[in-house]
Amino acid sequence: MNLPASPHLERLWTDLATKRQAALLLDYDGTLAPFQIDPAQARPYPGIESLLNRICGLPNDRLIIVSGRWLNDLRPLLKLSFEPEMWGCHGRERRLSGGQSSFVPLREAATAALAQADDWEDAVLALGGRMERKPGSVAFHWRELSSNRRQALQQELSARFATLTPADELIWHEFDGGVELRGSGADKGQVVRQVLAEMDACGDYCIAYLGDDYTDEDAFTALADRGPGILVRETWRNTAANTWLRPPEGVIAFLTRWLEIRTRQTGTQGMGTLGA
Repeated sequence: MNLPASPHLERLWTDLATKRQAALLLDYDGTLAPFQIDPAQARPYPGIESLLNRICGLPNDRLIIVSGRWLNDLRPLLKLSFEPEMWGCHGRERRLSGGQSSFVPLREAATAALAQADDWEDAVLALGGRMERKPGSVAFHWRELSSNRRQALQQELSARFATLTPADELIWHEFDGGVELRGSGADKGQVVRQVLAEMDACGDYCIAYLGDDYTDEDAFTALADRGPGILVRETWRNTAANTWLRPPEGVIAFLTRWLEIRTRQTGTQGMGTLGA
């Protein structure tokens, strides 16, 4: 597949060929893997893991997975020879490639509010929805519901949310297929800002972020003109991203091009295995 003509991508290809270091940030669900009603079945598209393995093996490239998932649920889905850096729970949770982990704690009031929301499960199930508990948040899924049932569930959740702790303790954040209530103080934009600060300290580098959902908009905004923010989606929508790829072909073509350029730039073949 040919990649779309984009001045942002053209600039990236030039930078990848000349910059000493590179950082590639990737959302998981909808970007590297198709959505599944059962999240435990959301394995990467064919060919993705092989490319990620080889990018992980490049000596000066930093591969970072940025997800709304809890990392305990996400890590088993990626079968890589090298475990990349991962950020989970929208940036609240971080695990470095060496295994060191950190977590941004919730304020007490946010914890109490989430405990109240945790009691909504029976009502959510009765309306056909699904509830997902994560450290720092709770998500309610309605992707598989009809329009009428989805609207009824959304109205029920909105009414219940209005009775919770003050709004500054929890963020109501809609995503493609549901809504998540999460403690304030962490989002994907903060991940990008942290990575930019760390890369700035190292000097000569380029960076890109790929994501599909409304939760990735914070990351696109934070990246601004520092590198391409790439929306991965079947159809275009209003977004802070400046480039658009269709999954999975567009993502595979992008990763292949990244790997080809960086392999030439570093004079290596990457240490990952093609068949992994």
